[in-house]
Amino acid sequence: MILDSIKETARKIQDHEISATDIALQLASDVNNRDHILNAFTSFNSELLLDHAKLADKQLSDGKYSGLLHGIPVGIKDIINVAGYPTRCGSDLYPNQVQNSDAVVINNLRTDGAIFAGKTTSHELACGVTSAPASNPWNTNYVPGGSSGGSGVAVACGYIRAALGSDTGGSIRIPASLCGVVGLKPTYGLVSTSGVEPLSVSLDHLGPITASVEDCALIMNSLVGQSGVDYTSELNQGIAGMRFGVLAGKPFSPMQPDVQQAFENAVDHLRDLGATCINIEIPELEHTLAVEFGIIPLEAGAYHLNSLQNKPGLISPSIRTLLIAGRVIPESIYHRANTGRKLIASALRRAFEDNNLNAVITPSLPATAAKKDQDEFTFDTLSEHISVSYVRTTAPFNVSGQPAISVPCGFDSMGLPIGLQIATRPFDETGALRIAHAYATSTDWQLVTPKIG
Repeated sequence: MILDSIKETARKIQDHEISATDIALQLASDVNNRDHILNAFTSFNSELLLDHAKLADKQLSDGKYSGLLHGIPVGIKDIINVAGYPTRCGSDLYPNQVQNSDAVVINNLRTDGAIFAGKTTSHELACGVTSAPASNPWNTNYVPGGSSGGSGVAVACGYIRAALGSDTGGSIRIPASLCGVVGLKPTYGLVSTSGVEPLSVSLDHLGPITASVEDCALIMNSLVGQSGVDYTSELNQGIAGMRFGVLAGKPFSPMQPDVQQAFENAVDHLRDLGATCINIEIPELEHTLAVEFGIIPLEAGAYHLNSLQNKPGLISPSIRTLLIAGRVIPESIYHRANTGRKLIASALRRAFEDNNLNAVITPSLPATAAKKDQDEFTFDTLSEHISVSYVRTTAPFNVSGQPAISVPCGFDSMGLPIGLQIATRPFDETGALRIAHAYATSTDWQLVTPKIG
């Protein structure tokens, strides 16, 4: 278990206070002893992990230091190609066959010295919010969120400090919120998706799930590659004088009372840190799910057409229904959805401009983790399927393409984590990380960890 930040762990490796092999051995022990309970990993090769760790140590002894991730293990969602590991996408459609090449983001991480902790559990075809069979480390009777649930679990339980996820309607921020860790969906297109199995090519984003905001910024530096941007550069500048729009109305209400209270407390805390918070509503956002569901089925159905026609029995009924819908929905719906997408993006842009905002803030999710056998949430008299609840607050920023980060902001009465979502202007990841860091380091929420047997 890595107790230190990535930065501190990297310093210890460089100064020979600890070796990459030591870290890998502890990780392998943790996974072998505990992951039958949590199922964070769907593919874990301790021999390959140790080989790469030993190589990192040898390189360091030879004077070859790759960068700030040298010898640091990173978990990889099982839709991202990593040489030496299979890519299964949580689906029987994909053979248990190792890949011969890396996705672009994996190559970037390797360049900076990272080693790979294995493939983390994904919801089937990255399309869902539960990530079975993974379990929430705060209470294993509850879901960790999806579709990047395994990455959220692996970080939350302390196996690793960082993992990669994908986010089409919220699949980085959902497990981050439900597992009590940090998750950033960057601006659309900023992080390469080459070498990643898609769900919806025009909505898919890749990003980090980490134990802290600082860790998140360091991983972003690596994922983006030689961009010239240092995502750690503004972390310690504070938020005094910033203006935040507190999004209210649909789709951000209703929400569970504990979530509402934690969010109000977070807003008050941001004010205490010197920010101005004003209430705003953006009516166009109510149509977000119509846009998402007008795009995802058609793009997913097109990509998986061959499997749908030739191997339908290897696809679960719920996912098969979505793919079939994508083949029968008229293309006119897809075009209308993309028109709606532009309207939503424009409405958010106007809200930022008209109110001179640095960010908009919302609860990451309207509810905490659901039980594994739970299908619906009840808000007062409204019953809502958990998949709808979990994407209605996150999906607006997939549709708009702008960055959004989830950071822990409390717990409900059952001891389940609650997340605060911060969204900034396109390509202002440094701003999102700055705000999240100011909040996180002035509270204790990101320091609290679950107790697993």
